[in-house]
Parts: sequence; structure tokens; C-alpha cells
Amino acid sequence: MPSPKNIIQTQRAFFYEGNTSPIEFRKAALIKLKKLLNAYQEELIQAIHSDFKKSEFETILTEIAMIKLELRKHISNLKKWSKPQKVSSSILNFPSKDYIYKQPYGVVLIISPWNYPLLLAIQPLISAIAAGNCVVLKPSEVSSNTSAVIAKMINDNFPPEYISVILGDVEKTTEILENKFDKIFFTGSTSVGKIIQKKAAETLTPTVLELGGKSPCVITKSANLEIAAKRITFGKFVNAGQTCIAPDFIWIDESIKDDFLIILKRTIVDFYGDEIESNPDFPRVINNKQFLRLEKYLDNGKLYFGGKSDSNTNYIEPTILDEISFTDLIMQDEIFGPILPVLTFKNLAEVVNHNHENEKPLAMYLFSTDQTEIKNFMTQTQFGGGCVNDVLSHIINDKVPFGGFGSSGLGNYHGKFGFDAFVHFKSVVYRKNWLDFKIKYAPYAKKSGIIKKLLSKF
Repeated sequence: MPSPKNIIQTQRAFFYEGNTSPIEFRKAALIKLKKLLNAYQEELIQAIHSDFKKSEFETILTEIAMIKLELRKHISNLKKWSKPQKVSSSILNFPSKDYIYKQPYGVVLIISPWNYPLLLAIQPLISAIAAGNCVVLKPSEVSSNTSAVIAKMINDNFPPEYISVILGDVEKTTEILENKFDKIFFTGSTSVGKIIQKKAAETLTPTVLELGGKSPCVITKSANLEIAAKRITFGKFVNAGQTCIAPDFIWIDESIKDDFLIILKRTIVDFYGDEIESNPDFPRVINNKQFLRLEKYLDNGKLYFGGKSDSNTNYIEPTILDEISFTDLIMQDEIFGPILPVLTFKNLAEVVNHNHENEKPLAMYLFSTDQTEIKNFMTQTQFGGGCVNDVLSHIINDKVPFGGFGSSGLGNYHGKFGFDAFVHFKSVVYRKNWLDFKIKYAPYAKKSGIIKKLLSKF
């Protein structure tokens, strides 16, 4: 494969030749990608299973289905989204016609993570293609099986001067980042996101950073505990907790904690059985490095449920830890695994104040049936996105943006928001020649009074 520098040079030439500009070209590329996903679907499912031991159903639900929905949305709306948008003109420019053009950036870099290796590589790729860019895609080396299939699927079917997948480790990513891109889209940890942003700042390259953080799941006295337990169990333990918007910890009113934990424990057993390790529906931690990081958390607080682990298979049982405080090791960083700590509050104001005083989470979840409580909480707290009486489901609706807040991310995407992330909004004013007000031209003597009088009408 050519060097990243050579790939980028050929892509920039391909872009400036106008090859990606026609809507028909972009649409054809999206349709081709759709066909390729169907053709490679079984191979991708097997690769994800090799990386995570994830069931076919979970892979289809959490990765393939969302990609296909995103493709359909972009293919159906591409022409409409791409059209120049006519806007009303300013009276100061009369007579004129004003437009906003959606112009592709050029050569963009997408760096995707390992936790949803197919979805988080292809979803932004769809938007970048639709917007008319050339793309360098760098999937994670951690989910190596899935990344290899993605590389084969793309590199064998798209010319490298248009779309190119580059495999490799951190050194390869560093080499890629030495080159100038027109936009960088990164999904991953906050710590790496800071490195990406710092590097991009050297060339003033715009970025979208989809990061993470500790996303609380807040449960009040008015919550439906049975529903909360089911939805939290699904959202926390799908993909073995390796989900950026998974509930990182439960924060519950102390008066209902004991009742809720009984229900939560029963729900986990209902979902996965008594012998979870042998249940094919429960995935594994991606590798031993992540396993060892998570294993250190198992002795925090008091073990309420679970706690079994096997380093040979990177298995960690769905685990609930009680009597946790913010000083515990598990509360210092995003967990990103199947361990769920439980904290309590006496008053919801404690949760709001904590939100004000700390980094803003990627997601916030509130379980409550008190409408006043819900309204106050949602208006007072800051976070990327979230749900009331559910978890994860805000990521499904492509009519709302997905992104972080502060340290949990910069920019957003999904649906039209994804298309918009990969275009520059270029303003153009078309002036007419049949009228030309002379007041704006020098000399300005004796004109101040006229303009003051005109402005007094506004």
C-alpha cells in the first residue's frame, strides 16, 4: 500500500478534479457501499464474534441495522441536503440574493474505535461520502478481525484516490496525523481526543470529537423500578458494557436503593441466566489489557452481585458494586465494561450540583415519573444527550444530533447532522447592478446624520 502521504496527495488531486462533486457520483458510492455491506455481512458478523464473542443478534441490532438505516436516510435525502439554501437578504445589501452552499471539505480523516468497530467506522464514512469528500479511514487495531474485513471491503472495491482504509497501530496513526487534512473525525477516549485536537490545532484543522466520560443513571423515588431495571440491564451490559453511552454508574435515592437492587439482580438473572459465562448472549471484554484494567475495580466498595472473571477468555460477569463513593478508583475514569457501581443521594440537588462542578458527561439518564422533577432536572443539567426513563435510545433517532459536551466531545453527527459535519457552509451574496447606494462610499462628511436617522427606525 502507498504511504499515507501519497494516498492523501492523490486524494486531494482527485477531489480538486471535481470527481466527488456530482450528486450522482456520491449517490452511486452510497448504493455501492450498501451492496457491499450486504455481500460482506456474514463475514463481518463472524469477525465481530471473533473480536468480542458477540452474538449474531446483538451485532445486527447494534451495528448493522443502524448502518443500514443511516444509508437509507442519506441516499433518500442527499439531493435535498446538498442543494444551495436560499435565505432572505439583508436590507443593507438591497438588492441581492443570498445563498448558503454546502461545500465538501476535501480530504477527511476518520479515526474509529474498537468498541463498535463496524458501526463507528462506517457511520461517519456514509456522511463523508454523501457530503462529497475523499476519505482516509483508520479503524482500530484492537478489533483487528473486524478492521481487516472493513479494509478488504473498502480497499478492494473503491479506488484509493477516493476512499482508502489504512490499518496499523498507534505509530501508523501518528504517521497519518503528520499530514494535513481538511477535517478530522475521531471517536475514542477523551485522553486521545486531546492529542488529536492538539495535533489538529497545528494546522487549524476542524475536528469532530466523539469522546466519552462517566454517564450517570439517576433514579428518583417516583421511578418505575421494574422498567428501570430492565432498561438499565440492557443498556449497561450490551456489548459487555463497552459502550460509550452506557450507564457508567447508578445514582439512586437512598430510600429506594435496597428495593431496586433486588429487582436489578433478578433482572440480570432473567436476561442471562445463572450460568452467564456459558451464555452465548453475553460478550467478552475485547482483550487482556482491558480485562486487567477492569479487574482492578472488582474489589471497590461491596460486591452485591457477580464478580466472577476469567483472564483466559477475558470474561467478566455482570457485576453490581454497592457502597461506592466518588473517591473510589472505579469512579475516576469511564468504566467501559460490565461493572456497575451504585451511589446514593438524599436530594436530587446533589446530582445537579455535581453536574455543575464536574466535567459534563456524554449521556445523562433520569428515571422519574414526576413531571416537575423531570423538567427541572433536564433544564438544570448539562450533558451531550440522554433519555428520560430509558438509556441509549437517543442514539437511534437520526433526527436528533449525537455528540458530547465539553470533555465528552466536540461537534455532532447522525442523519442530516452527519452530512452537515462534513460540509463547509459557504455564504454567497449575489448583488444587483441596477441600484447602488452612494452613502457607503467616501467622502463621509455630513453623512453621519443620515445613517443615524435610518438606524433609529430599527
